[in-house]
Amino acid sequence: MNFHFQNLFLTFIAGLILFSGIKTSENDKSKNRVYKQSETDYKIIGYVAGWRSDWTTDKFDATKLTHINYAFADVLDDGQVVSIHEQDAYNFAVLDSLKLVNPDLKILISLGGWTRSTWFSDAALTEESRRSFAESAVDFVKEFGVDGVDIDWEYPGSPGAGNVFRAVDKENFTLVLKELRKHLDKQSRIEGREDDPYLLTIATGASRGFLENTEMHKAHQYLDFINLMTYDYHTGGSPVAGHHTNLYPSASIHYTRGSADQSVQWFIDAGIPSDKLVLGVAFYGRYWSGVRNTDNGLYQFAPNGDRGSLSYDNLRDNYINKNGFTRYWDSEAKAPWLWNSDTQTFVTYDDEKSLHHKTHYIRARGLGGAMFWEYSQNLGGELLNALYEGLND
Repeated sequence: MNFHFQNLFLTFIAGLILFSGIKTSENDKSKNRVYKQSETDYKIIGYVAGWRSDWTTDKFDATKLTHINYAFADVLDDGQVVSIHEQDAYNFAVLDSLKLVNPDLKILISLGGWTRSTWFSDAALTEESRRSFAESAVDFVKEFGVDGVDIDWEYPGSPGAGNVFRAVDKENFTLVLKELRKHLDKQSRIEGREDDPYLLTIATGASRGFLENTEMHKAHQYLDFINLMTYDYHTGGSPVAGHHTNLYPSASIHYTRGSADQSVQWFIDAGIPSDKLVLGVAFYGRYWSGVRNTDNGLYQFAPNGDRGSLSYDNLRDNYINKNGFTRYWDSEAKAPWLWNSDTQTFVTYDDEKSLHHKTHYIRARGLGGAMFWEYSQNLGGELLNALYEGLND
């Protein structure tokens, strides 16, 4: 822990002692209660946006989380892992203070993301570059006092958002995870934390293409668990307004793209143990306007209209059965959608009902738990509550 961060953290903790606004579970409002993680092994992993400068302890319900993945740190062209945001040290202090409420909570740094994966291929290219990258990642872990590393390379063997990429990324993805695992385990031994070792996880695309461009049957042995991004099956780049985070295929004759169940099966078929797979859910929705007015917009063309994303808090307050929008339910896909016939606007999202089905699915398939993007999209807490209740009843 560097000197600046240590002073900032101690100052923050001193203020925290006087602060009485930390959230507690609904069943225990005592401000002095210390939460102990339930006996189940199900993980509930929340990604937290590092670009926000307004994080405070009262915005989090740490009692319902097992892990927080802080997004993101960058990987430079020389393989060095660097902090992005001026407020990162403060944000890490806020997150670390949540362990006063939930001592079992783990904080990880997520490296990369859609816009920060440019140089992963270079970092993974040679034995020397992999060693340098792993050493830098461990230095970051030590500096900010986090519990591990989450690799979000989007994506090996693919240009993504303008990334350097190579065919050899397939083998090098495995090798760089192996090197990082070695260095994290070494640091765990140095610190005497063999019973609580540093974690290594990844976020993966949910497509067959991701599996074709990696060696997940080999790579998974170096990972504690794998976060499947089982959302964005339809995005702003799609000319069709369809479910973006559906659990199963839709019965619509126009159904296209994938489903969470299909993605899970692909990964299991690739040789990954089911209990290492963590199902991704969305705390945000996607919308298209100018959608053809057939079947209440479901799987209809939207070639020229506006499109974008909406937080669940915004959907709850302004869209769901409000302002001309009607909620519909796809009983086959186990997914809701909204339709406004006046503006011809379609919205796809996760809600409490769809998460009920997803948590049941996680338990039935023996998966490792649930992951969501992203915490600030539902500060009201309805979706986190649904995940927690579904995995802990």
